[in-house]
Amino acid sequence: MSWVELAGAIISAWAVWLTAQRKPWCWPIGLISVLVYGWIFVDAKLYSDALLQGAFAVLIVYGWHRWLRNLGEDGRVRVAALPPGQAALHVVIGIAGALALGFAMHRYTDAALPWLDAALTSFSLVAQWWQGRRHIAAWWLWIAVDVIYVGEYVYKHLMITSVLYAGFIVLAIMGLRAWRVAAADDGSGRTDPLDAAPESGTAPL
Repeated sequence: MSWVELAGAIISAWAVWLTAQRKPWCWPIGLISVLVYGWIFVDAKLYSDALLQGAFAVLIVYGWHRWLRNLGEDGRVRVAALPPGQAALHVVIGIAGALALGFAMHRYTDAALPWLDAALTSFSLVAQWWQGRRHIAAWWLWIAVDVIYVGEYVYKHLMITSVLYAGFIVLAIMGLRAWRVAAADDGSGRTDPLDAAPESGTAPL
C-alpha cells in the first residue's frame, strides 16, 4: 500500500498548506485525504485513527461551511479568538473522549496502541474543531499532536506517513505564524460573532 500512503501524504500536505494560507479550498482537498487515510489506517489496525478520519469528514463539511461565511475581501478566512472558558471545556472533553475511546479499543479490539491512539484521536478532533472555528490555538494543538504521531507511525513502520507528520509540524508552525500575523493586521483575532448571542434570535453554530 506504499503508493496509496504516498498519495495520501501528498494530498494531506496540500490541504494543510492551504489551511495555513487560510484558503477555503483546504476543506475539499482535506476530504479526499481523509478518505485515503481511512483505508490506510484500517489496514494498519489503527482503528481509532480510522474512526478519526470519518469524524474528520464530518468536521470538514462543518468547517468548510463556516469558513465560507467568514471570508475577507481577499478570499481568505478571517481568524477568530478562542475564549479561555471554551478552550478549557474543549480540553476536558478531549480528555474524556480519550479515556472512553481508549477503554473501548483496549477491551473490544486488537488495536495496536489503543490508549495512545485514542488520546491522539480525541485531541485531533479538538484541534480540527478549533480549525473549523478559525482559532489560532488549533495550530498549537496540532504541533503537539503531530510530534507524538511521528513517533507512533515510526513504531508502526508507516515511514511515509511519519515523514508526512514531520512535515505537518513545519506546516503547523508556518500556519501559526501566518494566522497570528493576519489577526494582528486586520483585527480579526476578536471573538467570533457567531459565538455571541445573536440579535436575530437564530442559534449560533
